[in-house]
Amino acid sequence: MRMITGVVCRVRVLILIVASVLGTRSHAIDFAHEVVPVLRAHCVKCHGGDEAKGGFSLNTRKLFLEGGAAEPGDAKESHFLELIASADIDMQMPPKDLPRVPAEQRRILARWVNEGLPWTSGFTFRENSYVPPLLPRQVNLPGPVGLNPIDQILRKHFKEAGLVPPKPVDDSTFLRRVSLDLVGLLPTQEQRRRFLASENANKRQVLVDDLLGRDVDYAEHWLTFWNDLLRNDYTGTGFITGGRKQISKWLYRSLIENKPYDQFARELIAPPTKESRGFIDGIKWRGEVSAGQTVEIQFAQSVAQSFLGINLKCASCHDSFIDQWKLTDAYSLAAVYSNRKLDIHRCDKPTGEVATPAWLFPELGSIDAGLSPDARLKQLADLMTDHRNGRFARTIVNRLWAQLMGRGIVHPLDAMHTEPWNEDLLDYLANALVESGYDLKSVLRLIASSDVYGAESAVLGSGADADEDVFGRRRAHRMTAEQFMDAVWQLTGGGPSKIDAPVIRGKMDPDAAEGMDLKGEWIWGQSQSQGKPAPAGETLVFQTELRVPSAIETAMAVITVDNAFDLYINRKKVLSGAEWSEPGVVSLTNWLKVQKNDTVPANQIMVVARNAGSGPNLAGLFFQAQLKLKNQSMITLASGPQWTYSDEKQIQRKARSGKFEGPWKKVVSSGRPAVYAGVNGKLRSGLARGTLGDSTMVRAGLVKSDFLMRSLGRPNRDQIVTSRPAELTTLEAIDLSNGETLAKALQTGAGKYVDAGLPDQELVEQIFIASLTRSPTSDELAVCLDALKTTQRQDVEDVSERETVVQDLLWAILMMPEFIMVR
Repeated sequence: MRMITGVVCRVRVLILIVASVLGTRSHAIDFAHEVVPVLRAHCVKCHGGDEAKGGFSLNTRKLFLEGGAAEPGDAKESHFLELIASADIDMQMPPKDLPRVPAEQRRILARWVNEGLPWTSGFTFRENSYVPPLLPRQVNLPGPVGLNPIDQILRKHFKEAGLVPPKPVDDSTFLRRVSLDLVGLLPTQEQRRRFLASENANKRQVLVDDLLGRDVDYAEHWLTFWNDLLRNDYTGTGFITGGRKQISKWLYRSLIENKPYDQFARELIAPPTKESRGFIDGIKWRGEVSAGQTVEIQFAQSVAQSFLGINLKCASCHDSFIDQWKLTDAYSLAAVYSNRKLDIHRCDKPTGEVATPAWLFPELGSIDAGLSPDARLKQLADLMTDHRNGRFARTIVNRLWAQLMGRGIVHPLDAMHTEPWNEDLLDYLANALVESGYDLKSVLRLIASSDVYGAESAVLGSGADADEDVFGRRRAHRMTAEQFMDAVWQLTGGGPSKIDAPVIRGKMDPDAAEGMDLKGEWIWGQSQSQGKPAPAGETLVFQTELRVPSAIETAMAVITVDNAFDLYINRKKVLSGAEWSEPGVVSLTNWLKVQKNDTVPANQIMVVARNAGSGPNLAGLFFQAQLKLKNQSMITLASGPQWTYSDEKQIQRKARSGKFEGPWKKVVSSGRPAVYAGVNGKLRSGLARGTLGDSTMVRAGLVKSDFLMRSLGRPNRDQIVTSRPAELTTLEAIDLSNGETLAKALQTGAGKYVDAGLPDQELVEQIFIASLTRSPTSDELAVCLDALKTTQRQDVEDVSERETVVQDLLWAILMMPEFIMVR
């Protein structure tokens, strides 16, 4: 009762805090649309570009603050606002011969200052003379030969900048860093022991190769990065109404297979199947939407941002204030996707012009406006991945560099028109990607194997200049919400038991697929007896039962129907399909029930199968499930003569039990006709894909976001996200200190450690090594042992007090910056 009361109190406090914030907060100031026009109209003439009258320049936020005229967060102490409002003709700004700043615009500037002077990263009023190259550019490495090419380039960079290269980190730090960066998991104690004991001079390179070779761990970690970049998720806006489709199955397989990046992009821009189409189709918002929120404009914004590092949001409403892109550029790209006439709107008002399909870099080729939308998308995909389009490769390697090194070579990541701090490094990485056959892992391997990656990191404090242009070393970065939760679940064993992503975990073993025995037969109803074709439009319901005597380790099923199907397990819809040549593959582990005795009803397997066509034609259903139980016994369930069927129109559902009743008849089996032999390979492959059992930890990137993950920065993915916030928020502090989700995981973990019965010092050592990949210092050990000593009193009758102390110990370590940061 005490625990429930505590939870209720925490919820009430949280509601009061959120209500207070929502009740008092107005919308955040829009720097590009509200502030920039005011400054450009009244201030830039004298204090922007090449002008800095009075020694004051507002070209960048840094120069603005160095001028001493503004105090972020305090409009009353900001001198430039006094000058703007002054009636003294000798003091007022702009000077007396220029128009005054209207009162409404002064209020905008005051709000801007009070909100901390937010500034679009990378924006400057200085005229940008840098023109980013489009074509690839070859880089001559400065040497010495044999050194990682990144280190060759950066050795020259450090020398020219007058910087001392950072020193290498110790092996424990490197192990934790590279494990979290490449596969998103803490290294195990056994992995740490082996790595530290190794005397191989190339053991860091070997470690990088081993990590990148863990295909499942790699895919399930990088899924987070790609879900953010491709605005893909498992729940959220648009899914309930059908206005949004996941690409999760396609994305997971693409990462598992390490699909070449050019092919990856082509399949997103010009989808060969429905599985990857959700990216370009965006979100169909309910009701009336502005011209800048249509699916066509979303397409232009998504393609430009994800693949080219171009932010077209401003240019989707009007000519951009912050770069060279025009309204017509955004609409022309949108028209490539559009299947209707696309009227151009400026600030949501029609201009009377109609957009012509085109893309952003016509010097590489053009789009034929006379082609169908699908054909135009194919042209766009070819242009995007053309080897001459250096912007395509530069954009993704810049993102990968930022993921591992804490900041892009070009910053911000979606402002690829900005000059990189080292053009040679950016171009070398882009060329290396192309030369590798667009192998993303090869770029990650190159970065993670460099001396600069394995060297000391900079930890930026609150006063650090986040826009510093001179690279000195890798920047430590916060764990993502998913990395943090994975680490917590690794330590505690308190993670969820099932995933939400509609994917089959694991990687298919080709040898296992080749040896998979297909036992199912193609079946249909009596309408197809004696070789007759089935009527077009016929819909039949097939059923069978399955008893599972003990716990399941893996359970995979494949199903296909000529022409379409819905699969139900225990009266719950599990899978649908409408293309017989692409069999459905599904894990049944979480859908099947165990029948430990005869009183427990068997699992009911039901398939609603539909035959299409305009006249009588061949129809069929194939199903096979392969179960491996935890006692290592195997069960196979396959379609065949033992199945029964009924016409859909004759089926009745019992109101109370939910069971279906009807005149069930014997099916007609046609064996395995030659006409369907073409899918046998896919059926075998599907059955071989269930390589991960229930014992494999569920990864946070495979489950829906919850309150804790959202407070830790996981976005809702209604928009593309290329970098997450690094700042601690009030909500995050509340959830980490008093949230139920974390508390439950820590409680589970404390129980696990206490049940192990370890001596105090060994327990502390184990927790520190598991979480920080190092042993505790003497001071840390002393504090922990002192806390645990109170649980060894003879008057302690149960383990609850010891579990509480261990739970507090786990929490204290999780809150350490050393744990939260990937250093």
